[in-house]
Amino acid sequence: MRRGLTSVAIFVAFVVILTLSRHIIDTPSSTTTTTTATTTTTSLSTTTTSALATASTCKGSDFTGIYNEGQGAAGTVYASVTLTKHTAGSCSVKGWPILTLQDKTGAVLELSQVNETGSANAVQFTPAKANEAPSALTLTNTSTVNFSLAYQDVQTANTVCDNALTISVQFAKGASTVAVTPAYPVQPCDNGKMWISPFY
Repeated sequence: MRRGLTSVAIFVAFVVILTLSRHIIDTPSSTTTTTTATTTTTSLSTTTTSALATASTCKGSDFTGIYNEGQGAAGTVYASVTLTKHTAGSCSVKGWPILTLQDKTGAVLELSQVNETGSANAVQFTPAKANEAPSALTLTNTSTVNFSLAYQDVQTANTVCDNALTISVQFAKGASTVAVTPAYPVQPCDNGKMWISPFY
């Protein structure tokens, strides 16, 4: 009887040891899986950050601007602005500039900006590119980007034509600006209405 109990006790001890050893062997495998998942997440995060850094939107503070005097036809004045990047690295831009007109004291003037979208526009600009739909542009140091504008300068009894001496240009809302100073005042009538092309 004693010998039988001893055999049972040895068998139970063997089963317990085997079960515990399997549990210990499986634990590192679980830890390895967790580590692999963490490494993958880090890798994806790094890739996303790099992609965002490459496609950063241009800032006005990285540019200087020139106002290209245009010509007038039937009371409508056509002109363009050229912006030149003067800092290292690259940035991207797509769409229309955001303009602010200021008088000689720096006060902001009324502006009704009409973003033109294609060849069926009410106003047709002289450079063909200015009449195309917006496209993504990547700019590096010394790269230039342009946009065209048009406005009516014929005053009527119901309109006021302000004298804008400075045009502030933004690539995105809330971003820094680049100031452009025309040789002669810009005088958009009809509550400051200006037609603007996309960047090209």
